[in-house]
Amino acid sequence: MTAELSGHEHSLPDYRDLPVVPGAPRGSSWGLWGAEDRLGCLNLLTPERVAAATSNVREGRVFNLNLELELPDPPLFSRSAFEHVVLGSGIGHDDELVGWNTQRSSQWDGFRHIKHPAWGFYNDIADEEHGMQHWARRGIVGRAVLLDVARWRSIEGRPIVPSAADEMTIDDLRSTMRAQGSVVETGDILLVRTGWLSWYRSLDVAGREEVEREAMSGTCGLQRGAETAEGLWNLHIAAIAADNPSLEVMPFGSWERGLMKSWREDPEAAANTMLHFSLLGLLGIPIGELFDLDELAEHCADDGRYSCLLTSAPLNLHAGVATPPNALALK
Repeated sequence: MTAELSGHEHSLPDYRDLPVVPGAPRGSSWGLWGAEDRLGCLNLLTPERVAAATSNVREGRVFNLNLELELPDPPLFSRSAFEHVVLGSGIGHDDELVGWNTQRSSQWDGFRHIKHPAWGFYNDIADEEHGMQHWARRGIVGRAVLLDVARWRSIEGRPIVPSAADEMTIDDLRSTMRAQGSVVETGDILLVRTGWLSWYRSLDVAGREEVEREAMSGTCGLQRGAETAEGLWNLHIAAIAADNPSLEVMPFGSWERGLMKSWREDPEAAANTMLHFSLLGLLGIPIGELFDLDELAEHCADDGRYSCLLTSAPLNLHAGVATPPNALALK
């Protein structure tokens, strides 16, 4: 079964029909948009879909989806805390961010960030030939759908525990869609609210320091595994972003000896260790993390409309690994 794409596009295969070119790993979209493709599912943001997405702007409301650059504080995953240096005097200033890590705060993970451990980077393209400049030169603009899983789970009596390995399944996403009356269309950008940032903001200094020490050992997120990869691919989304640190649940899975050989034979199996391997390395689905979705979620709950126009301007950085999203939602 396939979803028909518009204009010059070919049919988009279901997950179980992947790959589409000989020799590509199972569960990969390699070759779907050509051997030199570096955009992955961002290819689904066609001019026709971008134009159609503007119909979601009805009130002229603008929502910033970017967390403060200074948060989380302390930074997670041993990333650097930048120093903000203001230069000059007299009639004006320049400023510098010294030691700035592009993944310290809200971010898009580029295809250079994580490779599949047995098969390499997306579309079998060399490490240094990926880079944020490819995304930046086309921009990321399209219809976005917010899935407020945190709100739905609370209503269901199963509130998400942000500080634990609390998994959100594909069924949770589908149930949230039904509860909201949302429809995810081909080429949509999926925004998943877990409530992690709301919880993080409620913590005092000691609590945030504890998060920095323990984030890898217990953080809510999407369930790992090929079932999640399949479910996300079959939604035919252009990208996915969430308000938690890794999109997927942590801690990550096992790295036992001998897995690499089995992952070569069954590339989807690596998704049981880290969903990033499948989404970035095999399927070409960009991952957003630490997106600030709270204000947008409140407005969506008030008016009952969970779709919007999303704009994002990645850094035009040659060979860049990741980028702040510079993202806005318009309703």
